[in-house]
Amino acid sequence: MATEVKICGLRSEAALDAALAGGADYVGFVFYAPSPRNIAPNAARALADRARGRAKVVALFVDPDDELLASVIEAVSPDIIQLHGAESPARVSDIARRFGRPVLKAVSVADAKDVEAALAYAGHADRILFDAKLLEGAAGALPGGNGIAFDWQALAGLEGRIDFMLAGGLNPANVAEAIRCTGAHAVDVSSGVESRPGEKDPDLIRRFLQAAKTVKQSP
Repeated sequence: MATEVKICGLRSEAALDAALAGGADYVGFVFYAPSPRNIAPNAARALADRARGRAKVVALFVDPDDELLASVIEAVSPDIIQLHGAESPARVSDIARRFGRPVLKAVSVADAKDVEAALAYAGHADRILFDAKLLEGAAGALPGGNGIAFDWQALAGLEGRIDFMLAGGLNPANVAEAIRCTGAHAVDVSSGVESRPGEKDPDLIRRFLQAAKTVKQSP
């Protein structure tokens, strides 16, 4: 089976079209003001409409309140809500119930203990996204999209226990190795296909998708 791929932090038609042409399964839009990938709901709606029916639309939030969730969901009508903050399992369940969308919950990972702790979201989130944990005091760091990886061995033995997506420092050069190492059936990339923070490179998107989609996966 082919690996599912999410291209996150899209802000332009050129980048979106490269993602769709390359077979992206998910396209992500960031609604978090401090991020260089932040996009206004109206701009995201035009891109989401362009993608509709070709890829699932994902709206990414960081510890959002209900007002922000409601306004973005009304404007963009995403297929999936991604939570990339410190949302508790109960909050994840509440958001899924209140807004009637599947939830992808990002969890920061440094080692296997963090992976085990993420199992607390089983039954609350529809899928877990494992991303790299930031070093304490890292300057200018964001909840995601920092271009750093974690030790993929931390996910050893996880396959089959929970539905997960792999993120963190992935790029066209290492995504195939990451998939083979972790057994991930879904991967997420943002900074790894950018020419500079917030600026997606269509060629890097195409190369990433080709690398991820041609890895042989077990059934």
